[in-house]
Amino acid sequence: MIYVLNGPNLGRLGTREPAVYGSTTHADLERLCLETGEKLGLEVEVRQTDAEHEMIKWLHAAADEGADVVLNPAAWSHYNIAIRDAAAMLRGRLVEVHISNIHTREEFRHHSVISAVATGVIAGLGVDGYRLALEHLARFAA
Repeated sequence: MIYVLNGPNLGRLGTREPAVYGSTTHADLERLCLETGEKLGLEVEVRQTDAEHEMIKWLHAAADEGADVVLNPAAWSHYNIAIRDAAAMLRGRLVEVHISNIHTREEFRHHSVISAVATGVIAGLGVDGYRLALEHLARFAA
């Protein structure tokens, strides 16, 4: 199982700042991930939450399973040590994904506390970053 976990405000894709995040909705993103997973022979589950405690529970469950995770922590990337610590517990691979290029945006977005515990980071490639993350993880699937 590969979990695709999306943090706060990503449920608003398609209407939230389309100039930054594009017109793809979260439902479109979920479909993209599921179809990509199917093509790659992966079991993929996509989730989104605006609740920190829920994300932490999902990361703990993934750690207990030894599952790989594609994580877009959204705003939590820049300050949330609790999410970072939960991500650090993962035994599987962790690919951090950002739809926008966080390094070209406001200065407070330039640093991610998650990146230090991630296997890899994809930023600025739009929702295509999710497909690339899944393709990367497929190389290591049992």
